[in-house]
Amino acid sequence: MKLVSRDTAQAVIRFLRTPTLSRSVALLLSLAIALLLAANLATYVMIARTSAFNQTVEQSYRLRLAAKDVLIQSVDAETGQRGFLLTGRSDYLTPYVHSVDSLPTTFAELNRLARGDADLQPRVARLQDLSKLRMQRIALTLDLARAGRIGEAVAAMRNGEGKRLMDAMRVETGAIDEVLATRLSFRTRQSEWGSTVTLIVNAIGGALILVLAGMTAWLVRRYVRDLQTAREGIAAANAGLEAKVRERTGDLTRANEEIQRFAYIVSHDLRAPLVNVMGYTSELELAGQTVERAISEAEKSRPVDQDVVVAVREDMPEAIGFIRASTEKMDRLINAILKLSREGRRSLLPEVIEMTPLVQAIADSVNHQTSEAGAVITVEDLPRLDSDRLSIEQIFGNLIDNAVKYLDRSRPGQITVSGEATAGGWVVYRVADNGRGISPKDHERIFELFRRSGRQDRPGEGLGLAFVRNSVRRLGGSIDIESELDKGSTFILKFPKRLVLHDIGDAV
Repeated sequence: MKLVSRDTAQAVIRFLRTPTLSRSVALLLSLAIALLLAANLATYVMIARTSAFNQTVEQSYRLRLAAKDVLIQSVDAETGQRGFLLTGRSDYLTPYVHSVDSLPTTFAELNRLARGDADLQPRVARLQDLSKLRMQRIALTLDLARAGRIGEAVAAMRNGEGKRLMDAMRVETGAIDEVLATRLSFRTRQSEWGSTVTLIVNAIGGALILVLAGMTAWLVRRYVRDLQTAREGIAAANAGLEAKVRERTGDLTRANEEIQRFAYIVSHDLRAPLVNVMGYTSELELAGQTVERAISEAEKSRPVDQDVVVAVREDMPEAIGFIRASTEKMDRLINAILKLSREGRRSLLPEVIEMTPLVQAIADSVNHQTSEAGAVITVEDLPRLDSDRLSIEQIFGNLIDNAVKYLDRSRPGQITVSGEATAGGWVVYRVADNGRGISPKDHERIFELFRRSGRQDRPGEGLGLAFVRNSVRRLGGSIDIESELDKGSTFILKFPKRLVLHDIGDAV
């Protein structure tokens, strides 16, 4: 990690030290981005301040309104008091009753709005105390009136205490209003100053960005002119290069054909002595049987040397068995080489393939094997493909055969074939199983000729996956594997949606 960071830092330093167009454009763009960030930051700060200012205005308005409501409700209570004292009718007490019910709610809102404010909270508390005293005085006069002591009630109302309390309440309300007005005026000036600064910063930033854009355009225009000159030079060089590429491609094609012919000839020539060996092995078996009969006849009349008996009855059959097994294995290997050689020489014939029925037919063909193993093959809806049908059948046939062959007998087998079309004109198929799995160190090894992974308790020579990868590559695709031991394997096939022979160099 440290090495990567050091290399990255050195690359950045070299880039900054080298006077190139990309460095100039990068620096100009970086400066423009920095200016935009500064303008955005100023705008963000201004928006935040405006939001805070709006909240302050709203809070001030609600606080002033609540303070005025206290006065209005107190006046309403006093109006109800006077009407009742003058008329003795209880319906005149409706404003008083409404004020008694509303004042606690109004003061609760007022205290909430002024909470934590060193200037306003004491004044709100003072206003609340004065209001309580005023309401107590009014309640006292009403109680006297209800008791029939009208004279005392009127005297209590006229003694000037109520007026003094109301005047004190108006003073406190005016003080609250003055504090809020002063703050609002100060914050209004702050907001106006911030707006002006933000406008200036944005104007300067916009002007500088326009200058940087002009410089960038000039640099890009010069670069495009130089690039056009270089492109013309490259086009002239490519005119000769294309001819060389065609010549080398022809040489490569001929060499490939020669290699395929050589593989075919070598395999064919190897088969001739192999047939002789297999024939002489059969003759040795017949000769051994003749000698065995002769020894059996001889043993009836006289004892036979035990070494001779062991050599004829044990050593010779064992040796012949080894020879036969080896020749049969060599025969299979030669057949596999011939198969690869023929596949390389076969012409590809692209056609539109409905993949779901094709793969389902392959799955049905191994139904007897899956039934014996208690396994299930699920073929999902597969996207169609424009490719060589025979190659596709061989690829999926090999992969499904392998999945069945290497199922884990300790659990029910599950093989799933799925696929989807992807961006860029590709189709991806997956053949997943819950079999033995493959060790990560063998993920590449299994695609090599004559190489196998894990326990060798299944028949095979290690050619199937090598053949599959060769076929996939001929179709312009790729094959990968995801697998863990004892968890199963997933082979991932990626093909071009439409096979174009000249695009993959397969004109044979």
